[in-house]
Formats: sequence, structure tokens, C-alpha cells
Amino acid sequence: MNNHLKAKLELAKKNLKENQLLAYKLKRNKPKSLENITHQAHDDAFEKIDCLQCANCCKTTSPVFYDRDIDRLAKHLKMKSVEFIAQYLYIDEVGDYVLKTAPCPFLDYENYCTVYENRPTACKEYPHTNRKRFYQILDLSLKNTEICPAVADVFEQLQKTYNK
Repeated sequence: MNNHLKAKLELAKKNLKENQLLAYKLKRNKPKSLENITHQAHDDAFEKIDCLQCANCCKTTSPVFYDRDIDRLAKHLKMKSVEFIAQYLYIDEVGDYVLKTAPCPFLDYENYCTVYENRPTACKEYPHTNRKRFYQILDLSLKNTEICPAVADVFEQLQKTYNK
């Protein structure tokens, strides 16, 4: 990860309390402009940030694997679903299938996903900052500010917009 992206994550960590207060305020007030502002901030962040320069999400966290994800990946890897589960997954404390190891076993040395076309739904949707009803996932997004520089950037923009 380059220094600019590391700095984004460090700033997000430093601003955690401010971002927690903002998330609380946004969840409570549900401003009508939140979705448009967040989606624009998402687009702006990804114009500046290349995931292949980072891949911190793939290196540090696991997506949730739904049954359809497991079946699709097992088929792609020419395995039975039960074999895929046994080799790569375990059930976490909330009952979801997640990866046994980090970094993701499907991440290559150049930060490319070797199963990209068949990746889990949670990977396709990450970091969720372009999602409808964004106020519903503010807590998740707040956690993601410490993982994803793009989410940290989105929160910087939200701070500028809603804490003038």
C-alpha cells in the first residue's frame, strides 16, 4: 500500500470519534441529501484510489460467503461445495461462513483476485458506500474507514458536508 493510502487510514483512525459522532447524527436525522452526497463521494474516491494499489480489505478481512457464493466458487474451482467449505471456510461467532485465513487465499502477489468473476457477493458490493439507504450501514462503514482508504475518503467528504 502506498504512503498516501496509509495516510488516509491513519487520518481515519485519528478522526474515529468525530466520525462516530457524525454517523450517530446521520442515523438519527437521515438527511434526504445523504444518499446523493455519499454516492458522489464514493465516485470521487474511486476516481483517485486504485484498489489494486491497496487490497487491504482482501489482506485483513473476510467477506461473508452465502450458499450461492460457495456453490459458484466451488464450481469454478472444480470442487464440491463441502470440499470448498472444509478447505477455505469456517462459521464465525454470528453463524456466517467466512475465510479461515487472511489474506484471502484468492489474492495473488499483484493484488489481483484469482476468482474475480466468481467472487462472493460481499466482495462485489464492498465497500458498500454506493448502496441505497446508506444510513442503515453507517456502523459498518465506520468500521470500514480503518480498512478501506476509499471509505475513509467518503467520511472526509461527509464531514465537510455535514459538519460545516
